[in-house]
Amino acid sequence: MVIPGVDRHDPTPGQGAPEARAVTSGGDVALLVPADSPAARATVHARGDDLTAVMEITDVAPVAVPHRIRGRARLAGWLTPVTGRDRAACVELLAERHPSGPFPGPAWTLLRLEPAEGWIDDLWGEGSVEPEEFAAASPDPLVRHEAELLQHLAAAHGDLVRGLCSLLGERERACGFREGAVPVALDRFGLRVRFRADGRSFDARFDFPRPVRDVAGLRRAIHALFEAASTD
Repeated sequence: MVIPGVDRHDPTPGQGAPEARAVTSGGDVALLVPADSPAARATVHARGDDLTAVMEITDVAPVAVPHRIRGRARLAGWLTPVTGRDRAACVELLAERHPSGPFPGPAWTLLRLEPAEGWIDDLWGEGSVEPEEFAAASPDPLVRHEAELLQHLAAAHGDLVRGLCSLLGERERACGFREGAVPVALDRFGLRVRFRADGRSFDARFDFPRPVRDVAGLRRAIHALFEAASTD
């Protein structure tokens, strides 16, 4: 998190990424930071004045693959402390998002980032994100399971993942890339696999017939992909 006018290299513990974060139903971002962090001190010194901040987000693939960064994003807006009735709601939200803690206490400060603008550049493209779009977006039902599922597919089902190359149609001639195939992204809409060989690579997206709602639905969708590849 970057706050203009606050030295991002401040050695105070907690400078940088918030310890925990969650998006509220209204589209704001609840942030948990150390009470002695530059972000917490800056909000106190602002005394109600507008304090701008930017969250810089890097999405890294949870599997071993070259070029692991899947995307980058920025969310800019106004930073304020969370007080009163809103505090209890934010504490509950953060506890749900981060069940292992930490939980707010004297050593922690709750802040709120009200988005003004956003930007994203990832495997699917690049573009701006309006606050209304951010607020309306629903979390992917697989987000908490994606890392574990990708690692399982890579470690236990590498042959089946490589076999998906047979579904690429005209690009099937690239099946020489079966030398390496690693699943790099997974969401309710589909699976993305990176095929590689001889120092070259390309990504292929395998869409599910319909968005999956949970892990059980994902298993059925993945099995259907593997079956289609084996009979193609």
